[in-house]
Amino acid sequence: MVQVSPNPDSETLLIELPKAIALYVTQEQFTALAAANRDLRLERTAKGELIVNPPTGWEIGKRNVTISGELYLWWRNAGEPGQAFDSSTGFILPNGAIRSPDTSWVSEERWEALTPEQKGTFANICPDFVVELRSSSDTLKSLQEKMREYMENGAKLGWLIDPQQQRVEIHRPNLVVEVLENPVELSEETMLPGFVLDLRRVWG
Repeated sequence: MVQVSPNPDSETLLIELPKAIALYVTQEQFTALAAANRDLRLERTAKGELIVNPPTGWEIGKRNVTISGELYLWWRNAGEPGQAFDSSTGFILPNGAIRSPDTSWVSEERWEALTPEQKGTFANICPDFVVELRSSSDTLKSLQEKMREYMENGAKLGWLIDPQQQRVEIHRPNLVVEVLENPVELSEETMLPGFVLDLRRVWG
């Protein structure tokens, strides 16, 4: 649904947009839309298509805060290596897409290499590590496509967590996707030494 105000003195109208009709915005327009709609998670594809993600239900919100919280605790206790982000953070990928992973992390070296301009409202970087948590409204295919996009744009590790199937896909650039059925924990010592995600807190 889109709000349309023809002029300041007119009544705001609501237009229902069929899924077959896409809206395309520039990066500047996207930034303005995001600032005016802080309750929505907005994304933009590499072709400029606007994606509107409504607020999540409590189950996904609970699971998401568990994952983000565990990453934050690791980050803080490990001496704050790099930068950790939650699901409200958007990144401008090299292909022009603006994406908001559910949880992400950028190494200190890559973050500090950015100029102040590149660290604008949406940082011009693809995180090294990304997590996507599947909700009941997400198709597995759409999240797998996002994971491929992250890998193609500089991510080194991605976890696609599917609570419905208690299944995890581990994505790495140029490698076959690793699938774990009902794992109890996840870790990656090479990139995130000491970080262990207890999935029993996510599945429950």
